[in-house]
Amino acid sequence: MVQALHWLDWLVIGIYLVGLIAWAVYLSKGQEDRADYYLGGRKLGAWPVAISIMATQCSTNSILGAPAFVAFSAAGGLLWLQYELALPLAMILLMLVVMPVFRHFRLVSVYQFLEQRYNLSTRLLLSGLFLFIRAFATAVTVYSIAIVIDLITGIGFFWSVLLLGAFTVLYDVFGGMRGVVYSDILQMAILVAVLALLFWLLTSNAGGLAAMWQQLPAERQTSLDFRHHGLGDGYTFAFWPMLIGGFFLYLAYYGCDQSQVQRELSTRDIDATNQALLLNGLLRFPLVLLYCLVGVGIAVYAANHPGFLTALPGAAEGSPQYNLAVPLYMVNSLPPGVVGLGLVALFAAAMSSLDSVLNSLSATTMEDFIVRFRAEPFSDHQEIWASRGVTTLWGVITLSMAFFVGDIAPTVLEAINKIGSLANGSILAVFIVGLFSHRITGWGVCLGLIAGIVVNALCWQFLPALSWLWWNPLGFAVTALVASSSLLVPSDSTKIVHLATAARVLREQARYNWWWLSLLLVLWFVVLLLFLLWL
Repeated sequence: MVQALHWLDWLVIGIYLVGLIAWAVYLSKGQEDRADYYLGGRKLGAWPVAISIMATQCSTNSILGAPAFVAFSAAGGLLWLQYELALPLAMILLMLVVMPVFRHFRLVSVYQFLEQRYNLSTRLLLSGLFLFIRAFATAVTVYSIAIVIDLITGIGFFWSVLLLGAFTVLYDVFGGMRGVVYSDILQMAILVAVLALLFWLLTSNAGGLAAMWQQLPAERQTSLDFRHHGLGDGYTFAFWPMLIGGFFLYLAYYGCDQSQVQRELSTRDIDATNQALLLNGLLRFPLVLLYCLVGVGIAVYAANHPGFLTALPGAAEGSPQYNLAVPLYMVNSLPPGVVGLGLVALFAAAMSSLDSVLNSLSATTMEDFIVRFRAEPFSDHQEIWASRGVTTLWGVITLSMAFFVGDIAPTVLEAINKIGSLANGSILAVFIVGLFSHRITGWGVCLGLIAGIVVNALCWQFLPALSWLWWNPLGFAVTALVASSSLLVPSDSTKIVHLATAARVLREQARYNWWWLSLLLVLWFVVLLLFLLWL
């Protein structure tokens, strides 16, 4: 049974939510135009942006999904840590090639680059695809936290969605990018503190870290799986699909997804952008390891307390909703007031993802559709209020979609990654082909994009034994191959942009030698691989 919340818990939650709104309203006073609203005036530092990006990654999907995957998923355990090996390698290509080009064009929407490289149709297609996929993934985030609110308060799923949405949308409408970044720093601090507290309590309850590890089933202790390949053998989370598929997914997410690139472009210069990427490449693994170890503790706790799983609400198919294991433990184990802080951490995890995504959905809509096709330019005052109105609209859309995403995958963590893997590889190919080839045309990459997504959708439908992690490189390969067919057709409309020159100029202007600094990420990859081998 879930205990009723103490009045101290409600007080902590109330202070946090009201404080966020007040902070957002305060920050709104410094906004003068849409570039200020969406990019923070391009004046943000590397550390705030890096922490903000990690806060978005450490969302409710991670806090709920990763422990559930480690503790209860049939194919789970610590295998999820393999996924993080790809991140440092992906950061290298982004630092050396991709971000210098994007900084050169001073983009607000990353899809502006596609019009300059290809044509308007390519820009609109990719922008529209981002809006659909990211809104759908955001609905999963809303769903995951709403079921927690419902579990704890008993107010029902419908009202839980509205409660979360009202505060998040109102906060995001006023705060803009500065509000997103600076609030994420506070939210990350709360989140890490609560995760560390939960890990300490679970470890103490199990009799110490060594005792907890010994009680974890041997099959869940495995962190590397070289025995399988995921190419039809039914093993989704083997080493090679997680490393190779993860590499393509992270390249697409950090380099082509507006929700991430927008913050990377809000820094002062290319050095600050690359520093933020470097920090993410180095610091994300310890964070993921922390919430995976919480999953280890939850698995042991559930084994030692048989009534724990029976207290979880039943899923549609009759099995427990494992995604609720962490909040259930938290509510029943922490003292009054601290429970409220723990729930604030879950709110923080959700809001740190929702605020940035809603801001990026709004930015993409404004830049690629409204401003692009408006006959008369907005005044600065009109830009701010139009941007806030579009942010509100996307809040309503994503909240509405949350009622239809509950049964995509066994855990919310898998659901969010499946959605991304369906199209990320193909989207990445459109950008990479544009960066490295001057002859491939817009109609070629658009046709390739559609072909890549269709092939992955067919794999989802008819090849369930194929690891969905392979969809990322598969979509990339199909898109690049089909796009290359445009080389056979002469076209005078191909836009030739001297991207290599732009990247070289920015690298020369940078204060640091990023070729040498990227070796830190190579070394970190080796260290992490050795750590997982030892584990």
